[in-house]
Order: sequence, then C-alpha cells, then structure tokens
Amino acid sequence: MIKLKSSEYKKYSKFLNNLANKLTRFYFLKLNKPFKVSNKLKGTGYDPVTNADIAFEKFIRKEISNKFPTHQIIGEEFKNKKTKSDFSWVIDPIDGTRSFVIGNPTWSNLISLNFKGIPILGLANFPILKKYYFNETDKFAFVCENGKKKRLKVNKKATFKNMKLSAAFHGSLSLNQQKKIPQILKRMQFPCADALSYSHFAEGKLDIVIQCGNKIWDIHALIPIIRAAEGIVTTWKNEDPKKAGNIICAPNKKLHKRIVKILKPVAK
Repeated sequence: MIKLKSSEYKKYSKFLNNLANKLTRFYFLKLNKPFKVSNKLKGTGYDPVTNADIAFEKFIRKEISNKFPTHQIIGEEFKNKKTKSDFSWVIDPIDGTRSFVIGNPTWSNLISLNFKGIPILGLANFPILKKYYFNETDKFAFVCENGKKKRLKVNKKATFKNMKLSAAFHGSLSLNQQKKIPQILKRMQFPCADALSYSHFAEGKLDIVIQCGNKIWDIHALIPIIRAAEGIVTTWKNEDPKKAGNIICAPNKKLHKRIVKILKPVAK
C-alpha cells in the first residue's frame, strides 16, 4: 500500500479541509439561485448537468492549479490536465446532480488526491448539509459539522442478521437479475443517497452499501475515507475499487465475504 510522508499528508489534508469551507461559501454566495439543466445523453437516456456543475469544477480546478500547478487533474465535465506528476486529482463537482436538480440536499462535491493512480486522500463535502467528510492519513478520517470534528469508524460489530443495508442499482440490473439476489432485496431497508450513503457507512450509521455503475469520480474520493475508517470497499467481484463500476462496502471480512457471495450471480 502506498503511503505519504506525514508532512505530505498534513499539507494535502489541510488543503482539502480548507477547500471544503471554500466550496460551501462559494455555493451560497454564487450558486444558490435558479440554474439551467442540460441532458448530456441527448435522447439516449438521462444524464443531467447544470451550470452549477460547470462552475464548481472550474472553481475546484483553479484552487488545485494555484496550489499544485504541476499536478494532473481529472474531472467529470472538462478534459483531463495531463502532466508528468505522479499526483492527480479526481473531481466530481456535483455528485448526485439529480438530487441537486430536485432540491434534495444530499448532493456533494467529491475530490480525491491520487498518487500513481491510487486514491490516498478524499473529500466529500455537502454544502446544504453544512458538513464534510475527509481523511487526514490512511488511518484517520473525520466528519466536520457545526465546527466540531468527529473521528469516523465503521460498525465492526455488524452481522448479517442485524445489518443496516442500503443499495441502489441505478437501472443496471434488470428485474430478472434482481430476482437472483432476494436476500439483498428484502434487506434494502435504508435509502441510497449517492456519496452520502458511503459517508454514513464510514460513520457507522450504515453497515452495507451496494451501488452500481460508479465512475471513478463517484468513488475515488470515498475510498481513502472508508479505508481510514477501517471499512472494506471493493467491486462486487472483490476487485480493487479504483476500477469503479459496481461497488460494495462492508465493515468486516466475514460480512463482506457473505455479501460478495450473494452478489455473485449478478456480479459483472
């Protein structure tokens, strides 16, 4: 596992911590107003983007470039900035644009710092909720709310019998495929809300999160936060989650192994 020097962790986590506050201020000063919505798929489906997505990504890119001009940047809405640096930033300016469009407060700004392609630090900022999740090192992750900072820990005591499970298939599984995993369907008691569900998992409020169709900007920022909270995050095939796609989070090896086995008939 790749690790940074303690001084580097401190430098980059401080940047993300400050950026969270800047993003929330930016939203309420500039973007908390009527917005325009476009469909990126243009008749072949629905993938909304708003002028707020664009504005957020421009703002984030500028902040990163001003502080770390040699670093690479990968974002959802603009072309990649390629350099020779081993450091790259992966940006989802608004994760949960559908929620943003209808006024659901669960949308977030997701930003990951990767070293040689591996996510090492992440930020999940929720402007409307006025809280954010981030990790300071590979061992310490926190949620900040109302000026208070609380360490994140998954619920290690969760079992299959008492687990709190949140899942969403985002149209990736047909009804016939869903019928192959009845043990998951009957235990989907908790709503799935994009990055907030992963964040609640890291906080110990949820025990299992299952999602389909993640892009790298949907999950990279959350991987180091989850791992620093001692959670397990993989694909449904138990592969490296940096590949994105279908993702599962579990708080301990026993529960992770059982859920992966249940998902095997539909894993892809």
